[in-house]
Formats: sequence, structure tokens, C-alpha cells
Amino acid sequence: MSFDPRQIRSLCVLRLSAIGDVCHAVAMVQAIQRQYPTLAITWVIGKVEYQLLKYLPGIEFVVFDKSQGWRSYRALKQAFHGRRFDVLLHMQVALRATIASLMIPAKIRIGFDRARAKEGQWLVTNERVAPLATPHVLDGFMGFAAKLGVTDLKPHWDIPIPTADSAFAEQLMGTQRWFVICPAASKAERNWLPERYAAVAEHAAAQGFNIMLCGGPAVMEQQLASDIINACQCQIANLVGKTTLVQMLAILRQASLVLAPDTGPTHMAVTQGTPVIGLYAHSNPGRTGPYLWQQYVVSAYQQAIDAQFSGQTVRWGTRAKGEHLMSQIPVAAVIGMFDQVVLEQHL
Repeated sequence: MSFDPRQIRSLCVLRLSAIGDVCHAVAMVQAIQRQYPTLAITWVIGKVEYQLLKYLPGIEFVVFDKSQGWRSYRALKQAFHGRRFDVLLHMQVALRATIASLMIPAKIRIGFDRARAKEGQWLVTNERVAPLATPHVLDGFMGFAAKLGVTDLKPHWDIPIPTADSAFAEQLMGTQRWFVICPAASKAERNWLPERYAAVAEHAAAQGFNIMLCGGPAVMEQQLASDIINACQCQIANLVGKTTLVQMLAILRQASLVLAPDTGPTHMAVTQGTPVIGLYAHSNPGRTGPYLWQQYVVSAYQQAIDAQFSGQTVRWGTRAKGEHLMSQIPVAAVIGMFDQVVLEQHL
């Protein structure tokens, strides 16, 4: 290491998106804060992601609005005019992040190891984290904290929820047991089938759980929620598109158990300590699964990879391709996992 982490006075974190990834990044940032409580930290973050994390203590946020095109880079440069950071943590492998990093004045610029530093990231950094062969995304991020000399790398999260948002969830859910389904991922092909979500919801209701759907306002998400409700014989509270991100976080905190595919709310629930059953077929759950609850993943990923790359060795982050891979996850497997979680977590 060519610098002394104990001499750092100002730190800039560059991680713009997405919701799940910034949840992982919070654990890393707060590990740094625990070891260096007086360190001044600035976080360059996406507009949507800021809405979830804006109440984090001890962090100055600078919002990067990618919808503004090239103006977003000019705005970032202006925001840092006359400033200089001791260290930049360049934590996003994307061309827009590589370009954005050029607007951030910093002497020490830490990026991923050469194998992970794609999209030109290796061209704009002068230090690298240690390579990892098969990391979860969160463990990969913790490499940045380790590079700064942080010794306690066990993830903890403290994402404040304002009183009004906590009260919203408490009034809505009371003290009853709630099974919250966040059914939609960012791409429709990663969603499970609506009639299968409905079957698991009916099973949970028969066990005495209240059922709720959560998600964003996108048309695809609203339609999926409608299809689940139409296929279901039990009562479902539909909050899809009706909450802010922080209200959804409060709901996930109140929930007894969450069911979701590879999507942001999966990782939001993890930050609140709420058990999650993750449904995976396209991405490796060892890399992107719910960090604290990977034993509860129901996955068709390996069989998809084996079918598509028979006899081949594939990279850790390889995605399986296909529009109907999620249909390979049977209802019985998810109901079985539901029963296991209820038993093991005493829900």
C-alpha cells in the first residue's frame, strides 16, 4: 500500500446505482465510519438511490442525475470545484461512472482489481483492492474498506427511518405477522410467475399470515401485482407503486418474512434483518443473493448454467440467458422453503 489510511481526512465514495448495490455499499461505508468516526465522507449517488439513503448520518451526498445526460457531468464538476479529496473509492464498473470519476479531484483513486475493473475503470484509478475469486458483491465492496485498513468487516446496517415513515408501516401492519412479496425485478424475465406467487400467498395465509405486495410504480410491476391478486383466493394488501422507498423500507422492517426475486427490495430487507426467500435463475445467488439469508434461496441458476455451458468452466459472475428460466422454480420448492424459514426463525 502506497499510502497510510490513518492520514486520510476526506473520502469520496462513487457508487451511483442500483438499490441493491447501494445497500451493500452502506455496510462498507459504515464499517469505515466505525473505524474512522471523524473522517469526512462524501458519497456521489444516483437520484433514485439517494431517496433511500438520504438520512444516513455523517455523510454528505452529491446526487448524480443520469437523466440529465452530459449536463450531469458538468454539474458534478461544478459541485467539486475548488475541492480535493484524499481518497476516491471508485466502486462502480460502468462507463458513466468512469466518466463521472474524472470530475472528482482525488489524489488516491482506488478501484477494483484488474479482473473486475471493466468499462475503463482501471484507466482512472491508481490503487486497487485485493482480488477475490468468488465474492458476493458485498464482500467485493468490503475490499475497499479493507484497503483503508478497516479491520471489522462484518456487515452492519443503520439506515435511519423517519418517525412518520415508521408510523406509516406500524399503523398499516400493527403487530400481526406479515408475509411481504416484492414480486418484480428490473427485467420481466427475472420475475416468477404470478399464479405461483399466488399459490405461495395462499399457503402463507393458511398459516395465519397477512399478505402484502410491495414494489415500484412501473407499469410492469403494477400489472404483475394485478395478475397475482387475480390468481389468488386470499386477501392481499397491494402497496405496489403506493409507497416511497423509505416507506417500503419501513414495511420490510415490520415484515415477518419477504419473498422476492433478484431485486432491490431483497437487499433492503436484508438491511433490516428481515428473513428473505430469494428466487434466482439468471444470476448467481452466491454473488447477488440476500447476504444474510443465502441458505433460504430457491435457485434454478445452476441447472440453467449447466444446460447452457455443458462441461465448461464459467466465470463466477456469468448470467444465464433465457426468458423462461424462472419457470424452472417449482411452487413446491418455495412452499417448502417458506415452511423451513417459519420453523427455523420461529415466525
